[in-house]
Amino acid sequence: MALKVLVTAKRVEDPESKIKVKPDGSGIVTDGVNYKMNPFDEIAVEEALRLKEKHGGEVVVASIGGEKSVTEIRAALAMGVDRGILVKHEGPLDPLVVSALLAKVCEAEKPDVVILGKQSIDDDQNQAGQYLAARLGRPQATFASKKESLESEAEAKKEPGLKLGADGKTIQVVREIDGGIETLELRLPAVVTTDLRLNKPRFASLPGIMKAKKKPVQEIAAASLGLDLTPKVVVKKLAEPPARKGGVKVADVEELWKKLHDEAKAL
Repeated sequence: MALKVLVTAKRVEDPESKIKVKPDGSGIVTDGVNYKMNPFDEIAVEEALRLKEKHGGEVVVASIGGEKSVTEIRAALAMGVDRGILVKHEGPLDPLVVSALLAKVCEAEKPDVVILGKQSIDDDQNQAGQYLAARLGRPQATFASKKESLESEAEAKKEPGLKLGADGKTIQVVREIDGGIETLELRLPAVVTTDLRLNKPRFASLPGIMKAKKKPVQEIAAASLGLDLTPKVVVKKLAEPPARKGGVKVADVEELWKKLHDEAKAL
C-alpha cells in the first residue's frame, strides 16, 4: 500500500551556537546564531522517507515560520521529500496554535501518517504532536523508537522502524516508556512522534540538493486560515543559569563522606 506521509521541519537555533540572553531578558541575541532543522524533525523526515522507499507513496514536509523557514523545507527536499508547505507566520507561537495550523494542513492534505519530532530543541515543550492527534481525533504513539538489536547494522540503516500492517490499515510503533519499551498498533490515519533512537538521518546528496531547488513549495499565510494565532502560553522573561561555583578539595575519603552526608545530604 502506498502511503502519504506528512512530516514537520521546524527551524531552530543550532545547538552548536553560543546562545546569549538579551540584557532585558526579552529573548536571545540572534546575531551570529546559526539555524538548522530541529534534530527530532530530521529523524521524522528520515523515517518518512524509509516508509516511502519500502511501500511507495508521497512525503510532504510542512514548516511554520517566516520566509527563512524555506531553508529547512529545502533541506528536507534535498533528503528526498517530494514537496513542501510553508505556513507563513512571523512572531511567537505556542504548541496549541502550532497544532491548530498543522490540523488545517492535514485537513487539506489528508495524510495516512503524520510524523513529528517528539519536541523541538528550542523550547522542549513536547506537546504539538499530542495536541494535533487530539484535534484530528486520530490515534497517536509518542517517542517512537526501534529495536536495533533485532536487525543487522545494514538493515537498520534502511528499514523503517514503523511497521505497516499486512492489510495496509494499521501501523506498528515501538516506543520508549519509563520501564523499557512497548509496542503499539495504531489504525490509520495516525500521528507519531519520533525519539532519538528511531533512526540515523541521511545526508543530502549533491543530486538531491540540485533536485530540491526545483521541487514545489506551497506558501500559505497563517492569517488566511481563520484561526486565533494569539499564543496561550507567553514567555515573560529569559535568564541565563547562575555561574557554576568552584569545587572544594578534601583531604581524604572520610572528609568527602562527611561533606556528602552532613552538608550535601546526598548520603
